[in-house]
Amino acid sequence: MTAPAGPLHPSSTGTRLELRVMPRSPRNEIGGVRDGRLLVRVTAPPVDDAANDAVVRALAARLKVPVSRIRLVIGQTSRSKVVEIDGLTPLEVRNRLDVR
Repeated sequence: MTAPAGPLHPSSTGTRLELRVMPRSPRNEIGGVRDGRLLVRVTAPPVDDAANDAVVRALAARLKVPVSRIRLVIGQTSRSKVVEIDGLTPLEVRNRLDVR
């Protein structure tokens, strides 16, 4: 049996990151991998893109990149999402997020 793939994948402009978002959490928090996806908890509700915006802001802050370099590419209305991070390699993302 093979190990599940991690949440980081190279892309033509940087890195794709698979996420599992938990809106309406008690605090904003990034960490842990479940079923091959990085867990991202945000306090924002899943209404009017509030949770999506909170996820992008949290990732940008943790990665130390502008919000404009992160975009949601899959999962606009789902808890399972994929974001694209421009200009960072998967190794750089892994190190900055401390994803193992």
